[in-house]
Amino acid sequence: MKNNDTQKKSSKLVSDFLDNTQLHKKDFAQMIGVTLSYVYNLIDENVPFSTRSITLERIATVMDINPEDFIEYQIPQDPQTFSENLIMLKDLIKSNNLTTLDFLKMFERKKRLELVDILRGAKPIQIDFEELKKIAAALNMSKDELFALWKSRMIEYLESGGFNIKNNKILLDNMFDCARKIIENN
Repeated sequence: MKNNDTQKKSSKLVSDFLDNTQLHKKDFAQMIGVTLSYVYNLIDENVPFSTRSITLERIATVMDINPEDFIEYQIPQDPQTFSENLIMLKDLIKSNNLTTLDFLKMFERKKRLELVDILRGAKPIQIDFEELKKIAAALNMSKDELFALWKSRMIEYLESGGFNIKNNKILLDNMFDCARKIIENN
């Protein structure tokens, strides 16, 4: 009986969220990477609430809650790493008075799942400057802020690949100076 009460609690959390935000179940399904029928079954309690960490983390990210709010959630054995860039991105979302859902709705549907995975720390922020420009536009970032985010993300990427920042300082500085000039002229 307790398991059924738990299922109702988690299903109700999702159902209430969808009702309060008036988010269409199809959009929600797409944001969390499941089928529409699964969302309907989950809310109607026709299937057990997910115990899959990825699904629960995606649901929690879209809902702006902690995955631990779901009784079914078990903390994964491999801790996720949160970069300074991710913290900066989340802070920019908040400073623009946006919920995660509001932020996600600013993007085409096929990009939303990727953004959910970025925001939950499962994927790194893109390095592709054109993709970062879309995020910057949604968050009203200046060119300087956009460049700072891209530069910081690029350094993070290079270091993770074994690039020695100190030994290659001249090369790196020239690369960033060139990139800044191109950005300023576009």
